Amino acid sequence: SEVGHNAIGAGAIYDQGAKLVSNAIENESLFSGEAWKDILSGVKQNGTTLHFLGLLSDGNVHSHEAHLYKMMEKAVKDGVKKIRVHVLLDGRDVGEKSAEIYVKRLETFMSELNAAGADVRVASGGGRMSLTMDRYEADWSMVEKGWHHHVLGKGERFPSLSDALSHFRKDPGLIDQYLPGFVIGDESGPYGPVYDGDGVIFFNFRGDRAIEISRAFTEESFDAFDRVRFPKVMYAGMMEYDGDLHIPPRFLVTPPKIKNTLGETLASRGIRQFACSETQKYGHVTYFWNGNKTGYFDKAFEEYVEIPSDVIEFDLKPWMKAYEITEETISRMKSGSFDFGRINFANGDMVGHTGNLEASIVAVSVVDQMLGRLIDAAKKTDTILLVTADHGNCDQMFDAKEGDHPNWQHLPVHSLPTPKTSHTLSKVPLYVYDPKGVNGLSLSDNQEAGLSHLANTTLDLMGEPTDSAYQDSLLIRT
Repeated sequence: SEVGHNAIGAGAIYDQGAKLVSNAIENESLFSGEAWKDILSGVKQNGTTLHFLGLLSDGNVHSHEAHLYKMMEKAVKDGVKKIRVHVLLDGRDVGEKSAEIYVKRLETFMSELNAAGADVRVASGGGRMSLTMDRYEADWSMVEKGWHHHVLGKGERFPSLSDALSHFRKDPGLIDQYLPGFVIGDESGPYGPVYDGDGVIFFNFRGDRAIEISRAFTEESFDAFDRVRFPKVMYAGMMEYDGDLHIPPRFLVTPPKIKNTLGETLASRGIRQFACSETQKYGHVTYFWNGNKTGYFDKAFEEYVEIPSDVIEFDLKPWMKAYEITEETISRMKSGSFDFGRINFANGDMVGHTGNLEASIVAVSVVDQMLGRLIDAAKKTDTILLVTADHGNCDQMFDAKEGDHPNWQHLPVHSLPTPKTSHTLSKVPLYVYDPKGVNGLSLSDNQEAGLSHLANTTLDLMGEPTDSAYQDSLLIRT
């Protein structure tokens, strides 16, 4: 989803995290970089441990397991003797109960490294929505739990990753992303707490859910929670997750430099902007939209409003904060306080990721109702609306084809196919609503058009000069 918001705000396509990291591994620039060399030389000189922490899956949204394996292989080849892996299980960008696939592959790979003389073990883990991968400071307790498990080695202990997963599978309602935290060890203690002199690599490439744990590892003055013990380690992120705040200070792959975003262009022209969402998507209409930039371009012309998200599993309250976002937006439409606004309803994404069909139906229905209210407000305020999405999710709730289950849409919920919790690859729609009518305008039928065309389309609709750095406007004048 961050790729989608980057593309809308940038008006152009940039190589993103997954491709940048894969290229850096393939051409070995990652391994020739200062951060990688410093971490490896440090642990070898000190005789300490190299830790890898991140999301174990091939979802390719936050991470990819292949990147982890390549780095582990290279580290062992270059003389690192002791490696500990701290795994966050997915079930969100991949199947909701698919962890066994990734666990088996990891354990097989580790056994091959150990056969070559290395000491490689899993040290801790848990579900990505239970610990470590919080974002936008919505729930620091997630990061605190991760710290206790990964760094302090405190938590429910199991002899292996497979044993931990088998234990949690006894609860049929528990899916991978919500698995509780755990520690791997034996009667003598946990296998992999983090100590002074160790090296730590957070191997997720996407930034939003990597910033908080990176801060916990790198900031001397840190008060989000009590770290109990703050080991002096050499820490690196896969990428620089925040280019303005330089989080983390050390990283393995240089992220794309996105310049000249729509937000920056509008601010430079003195055009008033409004951005609003709830916490779970606030950074998408600000940080990601602005080309991975924290803060304002010109606060005199920009207003950002964050509605605090509830700290609760999203399918338990699928309406989320759609009403509050709509209220904030309509009040500003009526007051005429902005010229260009952008809002994000988080419901279809966050609730869709739970795989809960009934909750997702509520989520989509609520968004539909809020769009109806926005259309009414648009009529009264002469506002043009553009409605689209950064990706699909609720459009496909099951990992099965229609033909696999005749009349599957009429089956009772308990008989339905396996829930699909990941994003879909469906094309997203674009609707343009002008309360005054189309006035001789239509949309291009370009089948290759995508989110990066929206920046110039927006400028075109506003009667502003378009930008040659952006993809073409989709407006056609008849």
